[in-house]
Amino acid sequence: MTEKSFKDLPSGDQHLREDRISGEDIYGGIFLKMKRDKVSLPDGQETVREYLTHPGAVAIVALLEDGRVLLERQYRYPIAKACIEIPAGKLDLNESPLVCAQRELAEETGYTAKKWSYIRRIHPVISYSTEFIDIYLAEDLVPGASHLDQEEFLDVFAAPLEQLIAWVEEGEITDVKTTISTYWLDRYRRGLVHPQPTK
Repeated sequence: MTEKSFKDLPSGDQHLREDRISGEDIYGGIFLKMKRDKVSLPDGQETVREYLTHPGAVAIVALLEDGRVLLERQYRYPIAKACIEIPAGKLDLNESPLVCAQRELAEETGYTAKKWSYIRRIHPVISYSTEFIDIYLAEDLVPGASHLDQEEFLDVFAAPLEQLIAWVEEGEITDVKTTISTYWLDRYRRGLVHPQPTK
């Protein structure tokens, strides 16, 4: 049997949509909120969806003059592991993603960038969260002093793209934003993709 190709699928998403009937807040934390909604399925049946709402976040692919990528190593409590990641952080209330990216890079690493470009938006956990991450490319970096939050502890270092690719392939890097950004940067270096200049 031959599977359909994408062009053979029905147009639109109406035949797949789930519509909210009602909902309730289950839990409200510092910045995450858990919700439970009753939804109507495409066949008319009803079911329940539980999900977390998230204010959104940014991540930064910061390139040093020698081509190395600026990285952080931070302990992530939910998986009980110190993880290698690109700089990132959540949006403050009414904060634009670009301003957030500039703020987070400076706060966490001490670096500022003279050139900013937009890479893309990703949704890291589409099955149970509204979270999105806007990824930016930061170039022409200027070093400075970091100013971490009181409860924030991390190592800042740099590594060449080839090392990032190896860490992803070996399973040392499992963070989704860093994995996607690593492969994007590899394609960028080969001239296959281009970021969008920021306004």
